[in-house]
Amino acid sequence: MCGIWCAVSTHRPIWPCAETLRLLERRGPDSSGRSQVTLERTATTGQPETTYVTFYSTVLSLRGHGTVGQPHRSSSGSTLCWNGEAWEIAGHSPLLDNDTEAVANLLDSKACTPCEPMSRSDAVHERARAMAKALAQIVGPYALVYHDSSNDILYFGRDFLGRRSLLIRKTPDGALLVSSVAGAVSGQDETAWSEVEADGLYYVDLRMSGTNCDSQYIVHKVPYYFASSGAKAPGSSVIPSLSLNRSIPPTYTRLNISAPAVCHLEQLLISSLRRRVNNIRTPVAVPPISHLAILFSGGLDCTVLARLAHDIYPTNQTIDLLNVAFENPRVHKSHSSGSTNPYELCPDRITGRASHAQLIRVCPGRNWIFVAIDVPYTETMAHKQNVIDLMQPHNTEMDLSICSALYFASRGIGISSSSSDLPLPETMYTTGVKVLLSGLGADELFGGYQRHATAFNRNGFTGLLDELDLDIGRLGKRNLGRDDRVISHWGREARFPFLDEDLLAWAMNAPVTEKCGFGESEVSQEQMEDESELLEPGKKVLRCLAWKLGMKQVAKEKKRAIQFGARTAKMETGRTKGTQLLS
Repeated sequence: MCGIWCAVSTHRPIWPCAETLRLLERRGPDSSGRSQVTLERTATTGQPETTYVTFYSTVLSLRGHGTVGQPHRSSSGSTLCWNGEAWEIAGHSPLLDNDTEAVANLLDSKACTPCEPMSRSDAVHERARAMAKALAQIVGPYALVYHDSSNDILYFGRDFLGRRSLLIRKTPDGALLVSSVAGAVSGQDETAWSEVEADGLYYVDLRMSGTNCDSQYIVHKVPYYFASSGAKAPGSSVIPSLSLNRSIPPTYTRLNISAPAVCHLEQLLISSLRRRVNNIRTPVAVPPISHLAILFSGGLDCTVLARLAHDIYPTNQTIDLLNVAFENPRVHKSHSSGSTNPYELCPDRITGRASHAQLIRVCPGRNWIFVAIDVPYTETMAHKQNVIDLMQPHNTEMDLSICSALYFASRGIGISSSSSDLPLPETMYTTGVKVLLSGLGADELFGGYQRHATAFNRNGFTGLLDELDLDIGRLGKRNLGRDDRVISHWGREARFPFLDEDLLAWAMNAPVTEKCGFGESEVSQEQMEDESELLEPGKKVLRCLAWKLGMKQVAKEKKRAIQFGARTAKMETGRTKGTQLLS
């Protein structure tokens, strides 16, 4: 995880203010650096004009044997600010070491490729297309800013799902700012920031900037290059098409643990997890510390990840399970005089304890540290403004509820236990991990929300497919950038195994009957191959996988939104709606 800042101005070099600097350095505590490029040109008025391009980067180093500082300056003079994980570049072996230099070399090679004779604007657009094609070869999440010094073009963008944060704003005096975090500049309104859309590669021709403040830096876009069907040629796009298979087989069998789809999902999840956990740098520490944690509600998605991570992560390594519960005055006031710990009554704490106990039984050789993160109401209020600042430009009550849960869960301070029993005596624990696994994405891919069941009940498979289409289409426009800003504040990186490119491609191509159990016919006890056939239809392929892996109780767990499971929703009043803007 890294922090990125870039500013382009004709008035003066612009650097992050003290607060923005603090937020950037929280994201990347291992290294920081700055650089500046100055461009001289003749403005449309005929007068000489200077353009200042400033870069500031911070680094959380997770791969390789050492820290590669940023901004990264190549031998050609080009500058890269990279916040991502390139697990692989198409046509090459998987990247096991630091990826910053590999990405810089890839982009530099495209920047140096000669263009056919054509107008400046056409040549710049062709170069941008070549850059977009190069980035389409990268497997993994990213946000980046890249200055092509040979051609004076500034590129910036996010991966097709927007898994890393990148924000943009134009100041009243015409400067262009791109940053991982929202922050005030010289006291100006921070709400002017907006998310860089995860729909392509953006670029600015620095030689063609005008003098009109409203259009001083014109931002252009090249759409993503999605993978074509069929065999992939070396160097082709790895971005899967987000076009959902809407065909309904005329006949289909009930999903159970023997179904081919369950086997396919298992293999794809294992491959995805290997990419995300096998090359985490593990410095020697005394006493030994964990290097992997899971944002753990005890629900289906995160527990399946924990169970499969056990199979591929060294058994002598501890895995932390971060479980957060909040004191909600509206809910807990009835328990204030009792002897019961109100945090232990939170739905996610109950399922978390139960799933932890199942993991201990099924994976006895692993040391699982269950971290019970209890957040008093006073502490929630004390950090409220910081959470609001981090999640900007998002600003609804639901944003705050979700981000509060992620903020304290990723902070990783709680009471630890390595058994399923309540921890007595209490042992305070701060996780030392830098990598957090999240189950985000499973509901969208496999029909896990209640609205999916509602859509099927109302309009059959057509209604269900329409709802899934909406969710998949919104994946890159939802809240991954927001969540990234909140989680990364603690110098940790969230990784999303369900959003792996290969897994996503399979989920898009598989018929809905291989993912959900909606529409399955009734079956008698005598007709069943195994009891997994009776699991509820939402995310049934994942439920069957949990059953196959020995997590039968987890396979039966119902979906519950984080803000309700951790009880961050409607803390101050029960009459607010999630869509209500913060005052």
